[in-house]
Amino acid sequence: MNTATATATVAEVPQRLTLAQAFYYWLKLGFISFGGPAGQIAIMHEDLVERRRWISENRFLHALNYCMLLPGPEAQQLAIYIGWLMHRTWGGIVAGVLFVLPSLFILVGLSWVYMAYGNVPAIAGVFYGIKPAVTALVVHAAYRVGSRSLKNSWLWAIAVSAFLAIFALQLPFPLIVLAAGVVGYFGGRLAPGKFAAGGGHGKAAKSCGPSLIDDNTPTPEHALFTWPRFTRVLVVCLALWLAGIGALTAAYGWDSVLTQMGWFFTKAALMTFGGAYAVLPYVFQGAVENFQWLTAAQMIDGLALGETTPGPLIMVVSFVGFVGGWTRAIFGSDALFISGAVAASVVTFFTFLPSFLFIFLGAPFIESTHGNLKFTAPLSGITAAVVGVIVNLAVFFAYHVLWPQGMPGHFEWASALIGVCAGTALFRFKLGVIPVVLASGLAGLALTLLRPAIS
Repeated sequence: MNTATATATVAEVPQRLTLAQAFYYWLKLGFISFGGPAGQIAIMHEDLVERRRWISENRFLHALNYCMLLPGPEAQQLAIYIGWLMHRTWGGIVAGVLFVLPSLFILVGLSWVYMAYGNVPAIAGVFYGIKPAVTALVVHAAYRVGSRSLKNSWLWAIAVSAFLAIFALQLPFPLIVLAAGVVGYFGGRLAPGKFAAGGGHGKAAKSCGPSLIDDNTPTPEHALFTWPRFTRVLVVCLALWLAGIGALTAAYGWDSVLTQMGWFFTKAALMTFGGAYAVLPYVFQGAVENFQWLTAAQMIDGLALGETTPGPLIMVVSFVGFVGGWTRAIFGSDALFISGAVAASVVTFFTFLPSFLFIFLGAPFIESTHGNLKFTAPLSGITAAVVGVIVNLAVFFAYHVLWPQGMPGHFEWASALIGVCAGTALFRFKLGVIPVVLASGLAGLALTLLRPAIS
């Protein structure tokens, strides 16, 4: 009886997989990773913890908690972390690149359709319906973040202050994030209970059986922290960044569109505390107001495309790059697609390179120590500020959608109705992003087709 039990237990242990086998999984994930970070993390948890048992629940959450503290897309960083833990550096590179590469190709194709045929009535009608839905999505994002982070009057005060700082005083987003982190740091010392982490992702549920990387699996040798390895990773990543920005500067000059995109989106990548919605105001300030790579209306349309394609929502920056490259005709008016595609690729490279740096530098320390992270108080302050910043983004979107010609112009009642319906679907009926956006697009198309008949 005991022998049979032992045999069954051994049979339950998953077989060790090769990098080639992992490659196919990460490639598949890149095409099905819809639903934003929450949906992407849920997909990975179901696949890697429950079904395939590549990693245990506790080790999965341990990695996730670290990724949540970093700027950048936490779902992609989690994929890099797990890929690196299983198959060393190349495993992390494969997981991280394939997490975003399918989305880049899809967005480049959709961006081309948008720029080449966006004025066609049918396409314009679809985007007419999608814009108010995006506004409702931003409001819903503010609610989701706020409901789990604004637990007391201290955090509410930070959120309101952040909204006023960016809405009324028009302070830059990085300054707001820095100030919120400082307030959180000192607030954690003065009133630690007010700035404690709010529950995170919960504790481990039931065991799913033995995993390849189990709770008691020793940390592999490549995942142990050493200063020589830390130095090598830092030097290589900085060299890659310097090679990229240096090549663009040498070829086109520092003030060129591509070089400025590389520099700007490097800074944006370091500002993405709290998810893509948090950094969008910063991207808007730079891409729309300062550099004028695209218009406010195009920014809203880009967010809609980002919501309905796989990959991190921050992939909307690839759309920004494509439109900026197209409108500036980097390689001439007869090569608009090439201009857009190259700009989108440049933006993607500089946006996601820091994610690899953070994981390859910090993950060995996290794996080696398995200690408690000490940054929850500043993170709580930053997250509270993010709520106020997202509310400002919702106000901005609503203004441009409902009053497209400015406040003296006419009010778009049809857009308001679509937005209310989208909000009701999100808040009341808990529908997903994709059905809400698709239904709103169809509503906009129907209105566009019916208007000539009515008039």
